[in-house]
Amino acid sequence: MSRQLQAFVDRQLAAPCPPEARAFAEMLAREAGACAALFYGSVLRTGDLDGVLDFYLLTEDRPAKGWRGWAGRRLWPDVSFRQAEVAGRMLQAKVATMPLSTFAAAAADGFLDTTIWTRFVQPSALVVAADPATAGTVGDAIAAACETAARYAAAVGPADGRAEDYWQALFRRTYAAELRVEKPGREREIIGFDPQRYGDLLPLAWASGGVAFTESDGVLRPRLAAAEARRLSTAWRRREAFGRPLNVARLVKAAFTFEGAARYAAWKIERHTGVVVPLTPWRERHPILAAPGAAWRIWRARRR
Repeated sequence: MSRQLQAFVDRQLAAPCPPEARAFAEMLAREAGACAALFYGSVLRTGDLDGVLDFYLLTEDRPAKGWRGWAGRRLWPDVSFRQAEVAGRMLQAKVATMPLSTFAAAAADGFLDTTIWTRFVQPSALVVAADPATAGTVGDAIAAACETAARYAAAVGPADGRAEDYWQALFRRTYAAELRVEKPGREREIIGFDPQRYGDLLPLAWASGGVAFTESDGVLRPRLAAAEARRLSTAWRRREAFGRPLNVARLVKAAFTFEGAARYAAWKIERHTGVVVPLTPWRERHPILAAPGAAWRIWRARRR
């Protein structure tokens, strides 16, 4: 990692965030015994605390037992939905939890998975760190995510173009590989929040990751060696091939392990449709079986 990229990442991770979000993350980290917590996503960008906050809790390696442990080691992260009153305000959060060592390996392209480096090339704030060494490990992982994402952007992007052209190409391809349903133009919306950031980041990450390039009047042209271009093309095809089944498996796992899934669904339904779906103990225990009933309630409410 170059000093320039390290400085860029350090500034990003130290970015201010709402104190309520920081307090919420600290509470979640204490409960989970996490050594670090990252705040990312739309609420970090907009500051709208009425939305769902996104946190990654990073833990020390503590292998769980049984089938949940088996699934957790292969289909990370574990996901939950949490609500809590913080400073007199009710907040909602989607919380992903995984070991820090796995997070770092995924950021550095150590797995077929694309989700970690795709998300964390985007802005994030380090709101909890147990000690300076942990903060350093997280910072190194975020820098590795930037290098990984930029390298694939060079491989799947145009022969030459502006930085935003490469990022948009990368995000479109990863959405498809991850089987994510995003509204058209979502990649432009993400970059549009801070286009200068993405314009600054791409050449920094290319230089740090050893990708040669030229630049003239804001137009970039990566110069990948033939062997490196073939390697990245092969690696990307493998990630596209495995991305969909991997994320389908994650969805199946989440259907049985997503703590608070019923509360999350009820909150989303009320926020987006105005329809209140009362939570019962049965619906909390069986969110999948309860889904048809919730759909029926929404349909009836809209018919009135």
